[in-house]
Amino acid sequence: MSQSTILTNADPNKRHVKTPEYIFYLAGVFFYTTMTGVVGANRNTYLVNVLKLEEEYLSLFNALIGIIPFFLNFFITLYIDGRKTGKGGKFRPIVLLIAIPMAVTLMLTFIAPPGLSGTILFIYVLTIALLWSVMCSFGNVINMLPNVMTPNMKERDQVLSFRSFASAVGNSAPMLFLLIIGLIWKNNEGLQYIICAAFCGVIGIITVLLGMNLVRERIPYSAERKNPLLGFKDIIKNKHAHVVILSEFLKAFRGISTFMEGFLAIAIIGDPSKKIIILLPVGIGTAVGMLVINALLKKFNARILYIASGIYSVCANIIAFTIGYFYFTTDSTPLMIAFIACLFLIGLQFGASNLLPLMFQADVLEDLELKTGKRLDASLPFVIGIGTLISGTIASTVAPFILKGEGSLIHYEQLADGSVSPDTDKIALLFFYTIVHGIMMFLAGVPFFFYKLTGKEKERIHNEVLEMRASLEQ
Repeated sequence: MSQSTILTNADPNKRHVKTPEYIFYLAGVFFYTTMTGVVGANRNTYLVNVLKLEEEYLSLFNALIGIIPFFLNFFITLYIDGRKTGKGGKFRPIVLLIAIPMAVTLMLTFIAPPGLSGTILFIYVLTIALLWSVMCSFGNVINMLPNVMTPNMKERDQVLSFRSFASAVGNSAPMLFLLIIGLIWKNNEGLQYIICAAFCGVIGIITVLLGMNLVRERIPYSAERKNPLLGFKDIIKNKHAHVVILSEFLKAFRGISTFMEGFLAIAIIGDPSKKIIILLPVGIGTAVGMLVINALLKKFNARILYIASGIYSVCANIIAFTIGYFYFTTDSTPLMIAFIACLFLIGLQFGASNLLPLMFQADVLEDLELKTGKRLDASLPFVIGIGTLISGTIASTVAPFILKGEGSLIHYEQLADGSVSPDTDKIALLFFYTIVHGIMMFLAGVPFFFYKLTGKEKERIHNEVLEMRASLEQ
């Protein structure tokens, strides 16, 4: 047997992932995602509200952190898919090595040396952001592990489901941490981010290292060395991959909406430390949405559910916008409560958009493995990322100009007391947060009308892949 084979005679019909391995892996994913969640949810508000970065610099910043990491990730992807598999597996050692550097970079994201301003400040925050992107490119390997932890397709999908659930909850956890920190260190938004980043970083190191020490990879790999560049060509030629790539391309335009999230929360509550009151319902809705999708998968296939979730997203966001509109024009407390409830309904759709694409990618990976004999765990997300880079960069570049500055549509400006200027167009802010998001999620579901890797076809490919893997173990 080749040294690059992890497990021999693995029965695809039995369960392989033991309970302690399951629990500690999910704990590692949870706190890994709290680290990425701190940055994802708060970096833009930190740059705008704390560092007072001008909108021109902010737009350029968002454009560059979309484009430059893409080229860096090209080489990282080639390394991950092309690296030799050792006794510790292919992915585990990477996560073990990156945990501590990632936590340190997380802290630096919210610490700027005093006295920096203008171009020098921009260069500093951009440098840290690019370093953070590299850390995430390696760290996100933790999300690839469910595809190689078991040869059992049902068990794989179950691990993927709970991994997504852990990620969703972990992504929302920093909001709760910030609320608690804000109650202690009031009126110091910058310090709140630093303390939250430090807490998430320390806990993240501990749980990720523990989780990775228990995880085992159980999918055999061919020892044959192949040109990793050909993997990109194989993905581009795959008709099932086309659907996923186009869908994710369209979905990434919702970056305009997610950019507005923290600012909408401040516009409603008027206190940055209490924005969890607005953001938490979305997080809870996301977690509940994943549980609902998991239950529905027993009766419906992932393709149907994803299309339906896009239609649902349009409806939920229209309702949220309508209620939010009347709240902003009347300042009625009952309407604010109703609007917060609508945010929960919006969050339900995130459950589908976070979970189901991972299952689609896992199935496409097996189709590629069957046709090419190669595992392309890092290459497939990279190729998908080409599309999301384009749409996500457009979204993140345009969003700051929509939000603030002369000629903007929203005219956002935060005042010294943490509230927003009366000139801020809250209705426009609400529109971009709700309606634009609903439209993008509906469009993301449209390509799946042409997706055929479901039902018996999915089972056929999986069974043939198992037969091919068995030949590697002989």
